[in-house]
Amino acid sequence: MSDSPRDAAGPAAQRTTGLFRTKSVEQSIRDTDDPDAKLRKDLTSWDLTVFGVAVVVGAGIFTLTARTAGNMAGPAVSLAFVFAAVACGLAALCYAEFASTVPVAGSAYTFSYATFGELIAWIIGWDLILEFALGTSVVAKGWSQYLGTVMGGHQPIWHFGSVKFDWGAVVLIAVLGVLLALGTKLSSRVSAVAVAIKLAVIALVVVVGATYFKASNLKPFVPPSVPNADTSTGKLQQTLFQLVTGGGNSHFGWYGLLAAASIVFFAFIGFDVVATAAEETKDPQRNVPRGILGSLAIVTVLYVVVSLVLTGMVPYTQLQGEDATLATAFAIHGVTWAKNLISIGALAGLTTVVMVLFLGQTRVLFAMARDGLVPRQLAHTGSKGTPVRITAIVGVVCAVLAGFVDFGTLEEMVNIGTLFAFVLVSVGVVLLRRSRPDLPRGFRVPLVPLIPIVSVIACAWLMFNLSVETWLRFVIWMAIGMVLYFAYGRRHALLNKAGASEIGS
Repeated sequence: MSDSPRDAAGPAAQRTTGLFRTKSVEQSIRDTDDPDAKLRKDLTSWDLTVFGVAVVVGAGIFTLTARTAGNMAGPAVSLAFVFAAVACGLAALCYAEFASTVPVAGSAYTFSYATFGELIAWIIGWDLILEFALGTSVVAKGWSQYLGTVMGGHQPIWHFGSVKFDWGAVVLIAVLGVLLALGTKLSSRVSAVAVAIKLAVIALVVVVGATYFKASNLKPFVPPSVPNADTSTGKLQQTLFQLVTGGGNSHFGWYGLLAAASIVFFAFIGFDVVATAAEETKDPQRNVPRGILGSLAIVTVLYVVVSLVLTGMVPYTQLQGEDATLATAFAIHGVTWAKNLISIGALAGLTTVVMVLFLGQTRVLFAMARDGLVPRQLAHTGSKGTPVRITAIVGVVCAVLAGFVDFGTLEEMVNIGTLFAFVLVSVGVVLLRRSRPDLPRGFRVPLVPLIPIVSVIACAWLMFNLSVETWLRFVIWMAIGMVLYFAYGRRHALLNKAGASEIGS
């Protein structure tokens, strides 16, 4: 692949010097024609919608809904899903415009390179690595736990002294890695089958659960605030909002509802992965916005309906505890067969979640490698038109994490990383409208700059309701990323070579 300097002439000129040097939209699109780093265009709007539903509807609908209702929000968990969906919907509009304007792999990373410049692009790329790699590993471990349930309670874990090895999660990541290396279209077909299975399970659960529905179980809809009985938790476990406003470490009430919205946001993680596949999509200006907005609309309806049925089946107080799931509500009514059915649905759901998060991680790294911010040799695509080298590396890293690491509260790191990306994309839409009004846009966000500004406020608000501990970890992760950028990325970036050539000419 060529390392030739960038063409910085003409009205679409890019800044090729300084920390905020930009890569023009035209150059990003030209790079997709590099024969050694070219992705195959196989996907349609249907494929993208399947990917979106595949990654968003996972175990969250079976487990997160029950735990959040029982421990944080009560029946208002359905409202928490609506709050999170509104924030996602606003960000989705911004993603749709960007993806239809810059149909290139890399999602928010690529968008940021064209608007904010290289330093911010690196930060968002590093942030997306956190979102996708950690998300892939966390969800793979969840899949392994459900596999243990299906296997009669025999968890797929080997013990080596004090070390535990989760071989179920590792096997899943290995199999999906092979599928992704063989082609994105094949991955989409596998996802479609798994999505059909989990939607059938969800439909059956809703229909059967509705027969036990009692409106009285939804009262009070927003339960009164209750102080946290666990005195071992301190200020780091409070949300940042509670710490600043003196709300204390409490559950339920409006503090609990707001915190719940930030937690159930995890259930929506991944719809932005659709944007990472823009470069592999036929007619991306039309199909990418359809895939993003269509999948988000479908999953929002599913989450709200399931949460209403769940909290209508039993009083929320019977769902308290970390082990509560959708199956808990059915067990209370003696519907014991539901547990295995839900486990099968969760296995199908989580399989596709891991696959699409895995896909997103490889495409972000692929875009960063093509720009030289990480070793450029990794951007090589094989005969199937997929980045096999990156797929293998990501697979090994995620398998090690899923196999040996107990994540605990690290799940919230995925939320804060995603919300941060949403904020930058929303701001970027306004900036690109002003700097490049001439660019053709297959989809346009209405009421700019109002909608992007509201999106920023909504996403920042959800970030504000994550724990102080999560914020500290996020700052540390970003500090590590800055060290790597100045140690390697800044010097090896292709725009750096372009700037050096211009200075020397």
